[in-house]
Amino acid sequence: MTSSALEFFGEGLPYVNTNDSSGVLITVEGTDGVGRTTQLGMLREWLELRGYGVVETGWTRSQLVGRTITQAKQIRALNKLTYSLLYAADFADRLEKEVIPALRSGFVVLADRYVFTAFARALVRGADAQWLRDLYGFAPKPHLVLFLKADVKTVIRRAIPRGAIDPFEAGMDIGLGDDLYDSFKRYQTMLCAEYAKLAKEFNFHSVDANLEREVIQERLQRIVSDYFETA
Repeated sequence: MTSSALEFFGEGLPYVNTNDSSGVLITVEGTDGVGRTTQLGMLREWLELRGYGVVETGWTRSQLVGRTITQAKQIRALNKLTYSLLYAADFADRLEKEVIPALRSGFVVLADRYVFTAFARALVRGADAQWLRDLYGFAPKPHLVLFLKADVKTVIRRAIPRGAIDPFEAGMDIGLGDDLYDSFKRYQTMLCAEYAKLAKEFNFHSVDANLEREVIQERLQRIVSDYFETA
């Protein structure tokens, strides 16, 4: 891997030097229940066995605001704009403290969800698309986006056996209905539609999440290998 400047969705971070980066940013996207975390863990092990240094990061894991977001979701305390701002703050904190330093040091950064999750969730809640793009203009563009694609029936089938459904993941905060399961179905339908649009716009590498776990991993590894061979 050779050093190069990161590309950003907008102006980037003006106070952070990103001109000398030899790392690779790989993001894993998909709705709940598609196996993102499992596949990301398997991908990390595969990369490390091949000698790559790997750093993981995930949505709402910032020490600065991660807990605040969780608490706000539980009591439904925020509107669509304040949710977006908190998610952006979480992302910016992890970007400055974890992601960019790792990329500048030559690591492969594996991100469990990225700005596309913020885009999809906020758009479903009625946020303005251009406002979102401007808000996340400080985010570097990932080198690869691995998208675990599943239809709504699959998402529902996997979510129900897991037990209680998160009201936020069911869209209860935006008044899609009083019944939790009906709201979950409607919200996930809308979310899948937004992901499909994003996949086309940003050239996601889509893999069918209905396949066996090992088959999915093989396909993800092939995509990553092809990238490293041509980078």
